[in-house]
Amino acid sequence: MTEKKKIVLAFSGGLDTSYCVPYLKEQHQAEIHTVLVNTGGFDRQELADIEQHAYSLGSDTHRTLHKTDDYYQKIVRFMIFGNVLKNNTYPLSVSSERVFQAVAIAKYALEAGADALAHGSTGAGNDQVRFDLIFNVIAPDLEIITPIRDQQLTREEEVAFLKEHNVKMNWSEAKYSVNKGLWGTSVGGAETLTSDQPLPDEAYPSPLREEEPRTVSLAFEEGEPVSIDGKEYDPIELIRTLNEIGSAYAIGRDIHVGDTIIGIKGRVGFEAAAAMLIIKAHEQLEKHVLTKWQLYWKDQLSDWYGMMLHEGQYLDPVMRNIEAFLSDTQSTVNGSVSLKLSPYRFDIEGISSPNDLMNAKFGDYGEMNNAWSGEDVKGFAKILSNQINIHQSVNNYD
Repeated sequence: MTEKKKIVLAFSGGLDTSYCVPYLKEQHQAEIHTVLVNTGGFDRQELADIEQHAYSLGSDTHRTLHKTDDYYQKIVRFMIFGNVLKNNTYPLSVSSERVFQAVAIAKYALEAGADALAHGSTGAGNDQVRFDLIFNVIAPDLEIITPIRDQQLTREEEVAFLKEHNVKMNWSEAKYSVNKGLWGTSVGGAETLTSDQPLPDEAYPSPLREEEPRTVSLAFEEGEPVSIDGKEYDPIELIRTLNEIGSAYAIGRDIHVGDTIIGIKGRVGFEAAAAMLIIKAHEQLEKHVLTKWQLYWKDQLSDWYGMMLHEGQYLDPVMRNIEAFLSDTQSTVNGSVSLKLSPYRFDIEGISSPNDLMNAKFGDYGEMNNAWSGEDVKGFAKILSNQINIHQSVNNYD
């Protein structure tokens, strides 16, 4: 008797991955092993419901890989160190999770002795590249199967197939597609398919619940957030707690416009209260404790890090090099940042740090100087002008 092919399917419980289970069993006469990687976007009941749904579709086994702590340690903290915002806007909420999930699924497939990997990506978005690229690096000998992309299926065709196979799901198409994660939630809908329409308030998962302004103190140790208003948390709980506080004020909402990996423009809404509060507070603290050139090179490398991560290049060794640089800059990023929260916005009121370079005794900006004289500055400015004067004189500039 020929042994059945063993396929590991990246499973989320949504329409696309639900279609893949019965389709793969039927077309490939294979064992289907569904895997969900929890990086902080699911609660216990949601995970139980997804597991039950996977088995009802015909999955031979279902496995949930709990990777939230790993996701923070291996990706999120470096995005904090780098103040990573794609196009100065988007904190890479979903894209960074997809990359990490792909890594975990590929490793699981190898451990499980799979013959093939499958995912439910369409042919239009970024996730297809992220999954394929990661799978090709970690498990290059495994076949990659993508039923939705290969058949160019419409939603209507997927629904019809599942109904024919007596699958029971909520077939009503939600007006907005929402992907919730630890580092933020993406929101796609009719308005994001245009260039001129904003997302309405009701599109965002977290409604405005607080209107009275509140001041929050967020503390960092060596670049990592460690406490809120003096109460210490582990990193995951701090992010979740701060997200609850910030989302009550509808903070962290925006629309990101960017270049997709496959070369077209994309537009997506998101809310990421904790991510935006942490990144902006961390960035402000760094302005006080790092030197000019540390800040300059951090900006350059952080931009590259975010771009590479967004495009699925997480496993390129240069990413480990950049992470090492970012980590090395954080030894003096210590202190607290005062944030004033108001409906739909926040302001940074100030910082307190033992490493604050404004506390140096050399002088006060625009006021007194203690380490040089006026004559010293005259000589400094004269020497500094030499290169420009030489260039102008050689080239006969007026």
